[in-house]
Amino acid sequence: MLNSLDKAAVGDGETVDLQEEFEAASIDDVFDKLDRELVGLKPVKTRIREIAALLLVDRLRRKFGISAETPTLHMNFTGNPGTGKTTVALRMAEILHRLGYVREGHLVSVTRDDLVGQYVGHTAPKTREVIKRAMGGVLFIDEAYYLYKPENERDYGQESIEILLQCMENNRDDLVVILAGYKNKMDRFFESNPGMRSRIAHHLDFPDYSPPELKSIADIMLAGQNYRLSEGAAAALEEYIPLRMKLPHFSNARSIRNALDRARLRQANRLFAARGEKLTKLDLITIEEPDIRGSRVFVEGKLDGDPVDGAVT
Repeated sequence: MLNSLDKAAVGDGETVDLQEEFEAASIDDVFDKLDRELVGLKPVKTRIREIAALLLVDRLRRKFGISAETPTLHMNFTGNPGTGKTTVALRMAEILHRLGYVREGHLVSVTRDDLVGQYVGHTAPKTREVIKRAMGGVLFIDEAYYLYKPENERDYGQESIEILLQCMENNRDDLVVILAGYKNKMDRFFESNPGMRSRIAHHLDFPDYSPPELKSIADIMLAGQNYRLSEGAAAALEEYIPLRMKLPHFSNARSIRNALDRARLRQANRLFAARGEKLTKLDLITIEEPDIRGSRVFVEGKLDGDPVDGAVT
């Protein structure tokens, strides 16, 4: 897709101000959003800036009438759950829109179930309907490796992949596809689907967060919901995070969000138990140390969501 900037070529002797064009595109505030929303991820943020720079220069080349094919922008995001892949995809869609590479800049997030049917003739219309909704924006396919199940001879995932491949090639000026999932599984997926690998131009790996980064994420989450940690609660959370990281099903920022939700529940129960007392605004917004240390991660070394021994589940 070309916007008005691309329609009129300028002469060889004319000049353009790259900084002025950058400011006119208003993409710096998208980078600011990324920095506010996501702690760390420096390699990922650097790569996003590099892609934005490529697109901005390509747009200026068009302004000078320098012909070139539309850059291939399909991407592969790899990493563990809760590392910010969906958020980065959302901001990437915004950057692409502001630079004129997609018409609307929306994000359509799907999984295998949204694309693959369960009987003959069901997959093609499902996949085409998803693509239709995503046109003009970004199609984000989470756990994309589940599209391909070679062990099941009656699986229809390959039909969906073939439709996606055709669309990625023929509509790359108005649709960007981002695949996402665990790195090792995505590597095997590409080995089995070389056609898909050849259409992916950018591979971004999202690292796990460190304990200090997860504590910063917790602070941002709490502030966004008008909560604060007391000094004791902050220290308890710093102890909690590495303990939780060692337990099964750790999902980075998602696990931290779940822990804070349970801390808020314990805070509410604590306040309700003392309902004969008058509460201040500070009482209502403060997570105290017992609200954190009440987790089964401290008490039993187990997840809060695990069934209690002897309980009926």
